[in-house]
Amino acid sequence: MSLILGIESSCDETAAAVVKDGTQVLSNIVASQDALHQEYGGVVPEIASRAHLERILPVILQAIRKANISIDEIDCIAVGNRPGLIGSLLVGVAAAKSLAWSLGKPLVAVDHVLAHLWAPLLSGETPHYPALGIVVSGGHTSILLLDDPSTATCIGKTIDDAAGEAFDKAASILEMGWPGGRFIDEAAQTGTSIYQLPRPKLKNNKSDFSFSGLKTALLYGVRGNPQRKNGKTVFPNSAASLTLEEKNNWSASFQEAVVDTILRGLSYALSQTGCKNLIAGGGVLANSRLREQLKSVANDKNLQLHVPEVTYCVDNAAMIAGLGWHLFSTSQFADLELTASPRGIAS
Repeated sequence: MSLILGIESSCDETAAAVVKDGTQVLSNIVASQDALHQEYGGVVPEIASRAHLERILPVILQAIRKANISIDEIDCIAVGNRPGLIGSLLVGVAAAKSLAWSLGKPLVAVDHVLAHLWAPLLSGETPHYPALGIVVSGGHTSILLLDDPSTATCIGKTIDDAAGEAFDKAASILEMGWPGGRFIDEAAQTGTSIYQLPRPKLKNNKSDFSFSGLKTALLYGVRGNPQRKNGKTVFPNSAASLTLEEKNNWSASFQEAVVDTILRGLSYALSQTGCKNLIAGGGVLANSRLREQLKSVANDKNLQLHVPEVTYCVDNAAMIAGLGWHLFSTSQFADLELTASPRGIAS
């Protein structure tokens, strides 16, 4: 039996978890910063890193207490050290190294994106490798060819916005609030995809994604074509003039375009690799339409699909500890010179 303490601070969630043998979650504590960033309509890196400093130790101690163990029983410290906001990552890495040194425990460094693809195992899934992994989140939209849980090659990624970022911007355009993903999903439930929005076609790698043009098309569709007045760019309309039905229909249309774009890139990657095992993860996997369509693709193509519970879609430390257990079990240790990096395997 091995107990792994996971620490996650890559963006705006301060998280710690204790996981037994890679899959049994004994505790999973997440301190959200949504309220701190709400008025800015997005994550402010300086605010995020300061909040991590305030919360990291209480969150770790809470994870230990909830797991009903003593800190000395921990076998290894796992920390997400890449990719992410560098100031935020540094807080988690410093905490992990301090604990590893003071407790005399080994340390493992976890790629945040790969950890998302461990999340289905926390829900009892048992993927087989090689597999194709797709991570769809606020910061990443990537397709990875996985030889095993910690060995991957990126074969497709967004060239501009990530899908989660696009959902946030769409919600901002529609004046629905932040974080925007759940607002778009909820509105789309009673909307109809009646507005024509583009699906980008990339010339080079057909497994790559682009969402910036889709976002711009929504902006112009809702607010009209921009005009120059008195040296400033202004829009003739605003989301305030939309009826509830129109907002719901724009949400449904935008969501359908995002999901369709993701599935097109994924289908091409599946055709090129011949993989029959598909693992999905990331915050946007909480989107009901994406989950539904992935299951449909899996059925049509006779794939083994593995998706996490919604609880483990968002950034969390249980997935860090889970993949950390794999690294610990295969002796892939880090030393106390470990650094944080804004770029990872899917960058």
